[in-house]
Amino acid sequence: MDGAMFGGYGAAKADEAGMKHHEMMPPRVSGLHHEDRRPTQEISRADEGPIKSEKVPVPDVQEKLALESEEDGLDYNVTDEDRATLRRVAAPMPWTAFLIGICELAERFSYYGTTQVFQNMIQNPLPAGSTTGRTFHPDDVAGVYGKGQQAATGITTFNTFWVYVNPLIGGYIADTYLGRFNTICLGVGIAIVGHILFIISAVPSVIKDLNGAFACFIIGVIINGVGTGFFKSTVSVLIAEQIKAKRQYIQVTKKGERVIVDPTATAARLYDFFYLLINIGALGGQIAMPFAEKYVGYWLAYTIPTIVFLICVPVLYFARNKYVKNPPAGSVLSNALKLLGLAMKGRYSLNPIAMVHNMRAPDFWENVKPSKLGAMKPNWMTFDDQWVEEVRRGFKACYVFLLFPFYWLVYNQISGNLVSQGGTMKLGGVPNEIPQNLDPLGILILVPFFEFVVYPGFRRMGINFTALKKIFCGFIVASMSMVWAAVLQHYIYTTSPCGTNASSDTGCQSPISVWVQVGPYVLIGLSELFASVISLEYAYTKAPKNMRSLVMGVGLFTNAIGSAIQQAFLPLATNPLLVWMYTTFACISFAAGILFGFLYRGIDKEEDYLNNLASADYHSKRSSQHEEWDMHNADHASNDEKPN
Repeated sequence: MDGAMFGGYGAAKADEAGMKHHEMMPPRVSGLHHEDRRPTQEISRADEGPIKSEKVPVPDVQEKLALESEEDGLDYNVTDEDRATLRRVAAPMPWTAFLIGICELAERFSYYGTTQVFQNMIQNPLPAGSTTGRTFHPDDVAGVYGKGQQAATGITTFNTFWVYVNPLIGGYIADTYLGRFNTICLGVGIAIVGHILFIISAVPSVIKDLNGAFACFIIGVIINGVGTGFFKSTVSVLIAEQIKAKRQYIQVTKKGERVIVDPTATAARLYDFFYLLINIGALGGQIAMPFAEKYVGYWLAYTIPTIVFLICVPVLYFARNKYVKNPPAGSVLSNALKLLGLAMKGRYSLNPIAMVHNMRAPDFWENVKPSKLGAMKPNWMTFDDQWVEEVRRGFKACYVFLLFPFYWLVYNQISGNLVSQGGTMKLGGVPNEIPQNLDPLGILILVPFFEFVVYPGFRRMGINFTALKKIFCGFIVASMSMVWAAVLQHYIYTTSPCGTNASSDTGCQSPISVWVQVGPYVLIGLSELFASVISLEYAYTKAPKNMRSLVMGVGLFTNAIGSAIQQAFLPLATNPLLVWMYTTFACISFAAGILFGFLYRGIDKEEDYLNNLASADYHSKRSSQHEEWDMHNADHASNDEKPN
């Protein structure tokens, strides 16, 4: 349990902790009692019939940190002088985080391995004499439905949109009802059904009826998207929750050096590791499945990812009692929105500039803290001042995600238009999806290089390469990838025998090698290291503890918005307009990066403060039930320890 909890059983724990704290402190006057002059706050419980409130002492931040230090056995008393002089290090990763990472690797292998072959399957018709979608000539391209590039790009874009809409729903369910572990298990079960439908749609006897096979495929896309969305919103939170310490603390190394174990550095290293596993899985799936579709057929390209995905089931089941699991907290989103609405009273304006100015006022959140409202606070306010600070931090994270759709607009080209571009080039027996693997391969090389060489070098030089600076770089590098793609598309048009009608048809392919696509794929991979990885870290470290899945879902939802924006550009996804399409995406990403740097240039100043807030006290009926469950288990544990 993080922090002291107040009200009911929590009040008793707070009193007990307070007694321990005072026993550790020397009395001001020996033999005399002194009055507790700490500020008081009414704490009430929601959903428990008539509201009953009592005034209890509200510990300040230092007292909370002292109590938590005693509970965790860690020294959270980090001063500004310590932050300025001591080296910052990451905490070690527990073995349960590695297990969750294996699940993510298997899921990403199945997801990328499956979606890798969507574009060709939808765009191109069955090769002559084929009943599985396989090819018989090295330069032919696999396919089944023959619906063209626009339709294929539209469906793959919808798939991305759908996969990244569902994390909002999955995050809400995880935080409010099921908890993160149970939501992951639910997502795995749903996704398995979707994978089975993909296999059925690719069986040769089903492909004979193209309309029926296509309908089965689309149903699989919808069901798999729900399962993937539920999984995505929770797995990246659950893996980070395996780390014990959530704030900076002092540690003495074996060499006697005092260092700060920094949660930001820990989260950065954890998510670098997490992203490394993502790309190992993606690389495996994206290399194997194009060869399976090209030389065997789509049924094999869907069966292998399904088998790998099933690894998640035993990994989750056999370690189910070892994972750190935070229980769901009830109607947290409702209270967060009510808090925002209360803060907005008297600050609404039809002028958007004035509205933003009002919301950024120094007292915007200060005026709705329970200690500030006193007896005027509403009955639903069953939390303390620190939770208001956590909500403020969570909304800041969502504010930072505002421009991310324009980054994902560029990123999503690697699974659609760039694959189609590769099909118009000289393949030499290589499936046109294979160069896409330069993206995860580049990441596998760049992650350890940046983690162990670049970032430590910056720290030694005193350069604070913050999360927001990395995201800015991500936008700019992404725009460079589209510049490369636009120039390459221009040369494809000028060298193809069919000119601006270049296509994957025999006789219309450009003599330029498909491996020239190394530029856009590697640059997008580098941009992911700056933008995508940091978005996961930022969502986790800035969200309230009981809203992490939901805030992660908001971050992932920006990918869905990017896909929706891409749908508006579908008219450009055809000859002879492809040069203009890539040029437009390059300009959008560059402009978004410049705007990002301008809008968020001041948020870095609060980074240490936001990352080191003391734990909040949040009460609900659901949390009360969990406290009673904990007491029940504690009683049984204490009885088991007694001698017979």
